[in-house]
Amino acid sequence: MKKLIALLVALVMVLSCASFALAEDITLDVIICQYGNNTNDWFLGTGMNGSNFVKLFEEANPGIKLNLQVVSWNDVHTEVSTRISNNNAPDILNIDSFTEYVADDLLMPVSDYCPEELYNDFFPSFIAESVVNDVVWAVPDLASARALYYNVGMFEEVGIEVPTTWAELRDAAQAIVDFYNGDVYPWGIDMTTDEGQAAFCYMAWSNNGGFVDADGNWTINSDENVAAIQNMVDLYKDGFTNPNPATQTRYDLQDMFGAGKLAMVIAPNSLPTYLAEKNYTDIKLATASIPHNDGAVSGSVGVMDRIMAFKDESAPDQAARNEAIGKFLSFFYDPANYVGWVSMEGFLPAVNSAVASLVEADPSFQAWLDVLAGCQFYPATKTEWNDVRVGIIDAEQRAINGEDVKTLLDALQATVAK
Repeated sequence: MKKLIALLVALVMVLSCASFALAEDITLDVIICQYGNNTNDWFLGTGMNGSNFVKLFEEANPGIKLNLQVVSWNDVHTEVSTRISNNNAPDILNIDSFTEYVADDLLMPVSDYCPEELYNDFFPSFIAESVVNDVVWAVPDLASARALYYNVGMFEEVGIEVPTTWAELRDAAQAIVDFYNGDVYPWGIDMTTDEGQAAFCYMAWSNNGGFVDADGNWTINSDENVAAIQNMVDLYKDGFTNPNPATQTRYDLQDMFGAGKLAMVIAPNSLPTYLAEKNYTDIKLATASIPHNDGAVSGSVGVMDRIMAFKDESAPDQAARNEAIGKFLSFFYDPANYVGWVSMEGFLPAVNSAVASLVEADPSFQAWLDVLAGCQFYPATKTEWNDVRVGIIDAEQRAINGEDVKTLLDALQATVAK
């Protein structure tokens, strides 16, 4: 009998150790996009009061390890596609688009892993941007809004007002070129793979155009959209923009603006933070609405990135893995951590619990929250969105090299409206 009891005790201890080992053996592969100069340091360096997110998370969550990688926006789509092809998708991904992963049945529904208390903390309008077939597939990481920034000193020196229409923009641009003899570029355009889709929206939404109509049907080749891209092309050809829109990213434009080489740039609310960190301190800037065409209203872009979780059929304990993902999210969105992350890069929050702290620290956040409420978002819930995003950037770049805008947009429309 004693031997039997001893055997049972030993068996219980083995099983307990096995369960403990399993609980201790969860490693989450995480990909985070690089938002700015501080992203890598905040997650992996010493950006959180001398520590970093990974270290603090692992200390607070024994048994969960993070294999976290920060990847630039220019490389992240290729990086993720390669990993998926190699059957090595990350457990957690921070990126903008998600519908292609839903279409390929790669993601888990948010309800599988997100704690209810956290889920209820997200702004409902943000959550709605990640719904496909009545299922929520991702949660918002953060948000930003875009506005026109202009160099106040330059405008005072030239003696011009901030343009509100396309016609006024051309007049202001000509006045800047004449006054500075071509040493200052009036208007910045980013047609790169980083922000080319945003450049389209700035003009299209300010001309009663856009990607889709009220019913969600693609309207890429509408007359309004053709005119929008043609307006960008004409500004470029007339010498009113930065010299290389197809290769100069938003960050290049922000550097040019900070250095006094660019008079106007459309940028997110994080621009002042960016300029301060780069020691561009000699510029007085102000914000205004994005110029619109006659008969239209100014259209701003609300950009919301996401965090999503991939399936992993090989995980030995799916429930434990899902719980670990939930703990990652809860720790990330805890105001004690999240407020520092959002304010460090100058972004807008995605959860209600962070708003009060951010507004208290910087009252200007309230104005940007109001701007965000009126922004339009990319149609990222449509499965064709990633192809459209790539296609519209390609069309812009080919248009500034002389190809016909209408022909380019007709071709793109035909690929998505079959």
